[in-house]
Amino acid sequence: MIHHVWGLFAHPDQEWQEIRGEEESISHMYLTHVLILAAIPAVSAYIGTTQVGWTVGNGSPVMLTEASALWMTAMTYLAMLGGVAVMGAFINWMARTYDATPDMGRCIVFAAYTATPLFIGGLAALYPNLWLAMFVGTAAICYTVYLLYVGIPTFMNIHQDEGFLFSSSVLAVGLVVLVAMIAMSVIFWEMGVGPIYRS
Repeated sequence: MIHHVWGLFAHPDQEWQEIRGEEESISHMYLTHVLILAAIPAVSAYIGTTQVGWTVGNGSPVMLTEASALWMTAMTYLAMLGGVAVMGAFINWMARTYDATPDMGRCIVFAAYTATPLFIGGLAALYPNLWLAMFVGTAAICYTVYLLYVGIPTFMNIHQDEGFLFSSSVLAVGLVVLVAMIAMSVIFWEMGVGPIYRS
């Protein structure tokens, strides 16, 4: 797992070729990659919001209670695990349009490796700061999009032009999934499952 993570940053073209040549089950992928890396932003956010806090203006740091942060961390973690599966399922469905025939497991593997920069970028949550979050988040999203556009033609073994259209479709669905997750969090907040601040 770790060598693929490093390879996706150091030489993504070559790494996608290696990943494509491997046979990896969904359960193995989740156990050795997704469960571990998805915990990075979740645990970082828990520590950042309960131990460090964030400041607004010159005020004192605002922190969440441990119970509130734990609940929100667990929900975020589950959402990330589900998001990888949903994106993998969409990639599998969309592949038929381009005469690619990967199975569901390979599509989830692709989705998981593509999301790697987002997971690692979650380390920024250790120090909750708006500008830091914006900078790291933007960089992580940009590199994730880059991995998507570079990886689809290689991983699906399709032409570069088709890969561009395929990647654009996946990116559009990813944005829809993100908006849906934000909408769900707003609904949960309205139901009283929002953050509880430490007094």
